[in-house]
Amino acid sequence: MSKVMTGATMSLDGFIADANHGGFEHLFAWYGAGDTEVPTGLPNMTFKVSAASAEQLRALNERLGVLVCGRRLYDMTDGWDGRHPMDKTVVVVTHKRPDDRPEDDENFVFVTTGIEDAIAKAKEIAGDKDVGVNGGEIARQCFDAGLLDEVHVELVPVFLGTGIPLLGQIKDAPVTLEGPISIIQGTGVTHLGYRVVRK
Repeated sequence: MSKVMTGATMSLDGFIADANHGGFEHLFAWYGAGDTEVPTGLPNMTFKVSAASAEQLRALNERLGVLVCGRRLYDMTDGWDGRHPMDKTVVVVTHKRPDDRPEDDENFVFVTTGIEDAIAKAKEIAGDKDVGVNGGEIARQCFDAGLLDEVHVELVPVFLGTGIPLLGQIKDAPVTLEGPISIIQGTGVTHLGYRVVRK
């Protein structure tokens, strides 16, 4: 059965970006910290990570059938120039679809009726594969709606000091997760996985 999971690279003090939506040169340094190449869906983007991180990235990518993100991330990345680097369809949760995207296609599907409908659409697209939800506000909405099954963190040894948390102010905190269901030590990063426990 398809699972819904979120994952993000996170600083030791719990942030997935700094207060200015930056800091990625520190958070994503591990993507170039090894000698094992991991191609992406883009011809000009290849990660060079440790062997352990490469295995983890390949395993997660194989599980995923579709991604879900919010309009802010879609706009910040300029729609990833037409195709997400993970080479997956992206369901974008938004109040209003972009004017230059009058119809959905194999790259982007826009849902304007809330997170529950977005996840339902994503599961339909994913089939028997899993749904990946980008961290931040959309992941928090999934968590609060009881739609999230797993949380994966790529923990990097840096303190950002202030910034954007992985899930923000979840409504039923504190919440204890089950696990870890996985711990993998890479170069410059520790990959952690946890299962969300339903009440």
